[in-house]
Amino acid sequence: MAESPKRLEIRAPIAGVFYRRPSPEDPPYVEVGDTVKKKQVLCLLETMKVFQKIKSPADGKVVEIVARNEDPVADGGLLMVLETD
Repeated sequence: MAESPKRLEIRAPIAGVFYRRPSPEDPPYVEVGDTVKKKQVLCLLETMKVFQKIKSPADGKVVEIVARNEDPVADGGLLMVLETD
C-alpha cells in the first residue's frame, strides 16, 4: 500500500519581500502543480537589498503558493507548500 504524500511547508528564514521570479520580465520560478527537485530555487526573498534564493529542501510537487509576489513576509511566514513522498 502506498503512503500518502506529506505536506512540507516552505517558510521564510527571515523577514523580507517575496519574489516569485528573478526579474519582472522572467517567468516565475515555480507554479502550482510543478514538480521540483531538492535544492531547486523556488523563489527569492529580499532583505535590505540582498536577495536570498529559497531552495526546495526535498523533491516534491508545489501544491500551494501562499505568499503574493512583491508582498512583505514575516520571519517564519508561510511561502508555499509542497507534497513529498
